[in-house]
Amino acid sequence: MKKTFTWILASVMMLMSMTACGSEESSSSPESSAAETTTTAAPAAEAETEAAAEESTAADTVGQALLADFRERAEADSAITAQEMADALLTNEVILFSGASMPVEGGLLTGFGNAEITGFSEGVMFAPMIGTIPFVGYIFVLEEGSDVEGFKTALETNADPRWNICTEADETIVDNVGNTVFFLMSPNTFEEE
Repeated sequence: MKKTFTWILASVMMLMSMTACGSEESSSSPESSAAETTTTAAPAAEAETEAAAEESTAADTVGQALLADFRERAEADSAITAQEMADALLTNEVILFSGASMPVEGGLLTGFGNAEITGFSEGVMFAPMIGTIPFVGYIFVLEEGSDVEGFKTALETNADPRWNICTEADETIVDNVGNTVFFLMSPNTFEEE
């Protein structure tokens, strides 16, 4: 009886896992949804949509918005800690999920496969509480005199945008202000629910 129950439970879990992965591919694309919305919109709303689209640039992605926020905060307060920075970034209006941050130590980190990320004195990961969103960010503080460019290259080289089952990040961003390094893998936009 126990073996039968275990087999049934494993089969159901595998089926649910495959269904969850497949359901994302069957949803309509953002382009088709936008086209449907535009064709049914009133002329005034249509003009507003077109004006907003013209103002929109690549800097309007989730990653670019968070990078701009990071730069502004880091340049305004050179004493801000990695934890304070991560918590502040989670309050940005582009974040449409409940997030959390936690300190990390050098070693195996989420989003980098089997590569060990080391060489930082302070590190904090910030991410959604729901694990299926392809979003993970880090703030790393390096010691004075560290090879910041080499550290950023190691992050870029080892980043795996498909670290999250059934999803893939659209963009990977690595930048720094002084010895504070910003790393992010995320979707370009979040769909409001």
